[in-house]
Amino acid sequence: MRILALDAATEACSAALLVSRDASLAAAEVIGRYEELGKSHAQRILGMAESLLAEAQVPWSALDGIAASVGPGAFTGVRVSVAVAQGLAFGAGLPVVPVTTLEALAWVVMQHGITHALACLDARMGEVYWGCFAADPATGLIASSPSRVGPPDGVVLPLPCPHRGIGRGFSAYPRLAGLPGVIVDPAHARALPNAREFASLGALRFRAGGALDPADLSPLYLRDKVALTEAERGRPQAPKEPL
Repeated sequence: MRILALDAATEACSAALLVSRDASLAAAEVIGRYEELGKSHAQRILGMAESLLAEAQVPWSALDGIAASVGPGAFTGVRVSVAVAQGLAFGAGLPVVPVTTLEALAWVVMQHGITHALACLDARMGEVYWGCFAADPATGLIASSPSRVGPPDGVVLPLPCPHRGIGRGFSAYPRLAGLPGVIVDPAHARALPNAREFASLGALRFRAGGALDPADLSPLYLRDKVALTEAERGRPQAPKEPL
């Protein structure tokens, strides 16, 4: 199996290529590119993908599919992730599998035997993107709560068991680490999604029959509003011109 993964939904921009010699994925090798750019994701993501395929000497025609980041994250970044994945998949005649940024974060800790995770990203505007996940032998993980956006005080665990916290939402809002039942490693509090996790989760889902036609790939925004008004930011509004 050969899976290309792409993510540009947050400050991080990354691509990864997973190559497995057998269906078990036990000996899969993953190479990747990762940069925290803030912007310019659209200009970098294609170059990352092309350099990975060149390094591994894997032509586009030898890929089995593309694991695509669908958000949540920055509005423009999510659009870039989905559009680039769709464009490449259509061009190469490949299926896609969607993976969310919160799933990719949770998978970081679940690969080390953790059974429950709380993934949390800074959504700006005083809010966080968050979701809870439980380990699943077939697909890696499953959601134990819907992915949501809201104030940090609204984050609650759906199950009364310890959850490992991960994601930059914890560094943006340190009080989240004080939630009962949440354990957060300092390094995990600074984590952003990485295409390596999208690749390994995507491979599991391809194997489980989760591939989609690229036309069916949809972004996960969680909210439509992308900025605060001047009044909401506490700034005086400019006077309106008289009619």
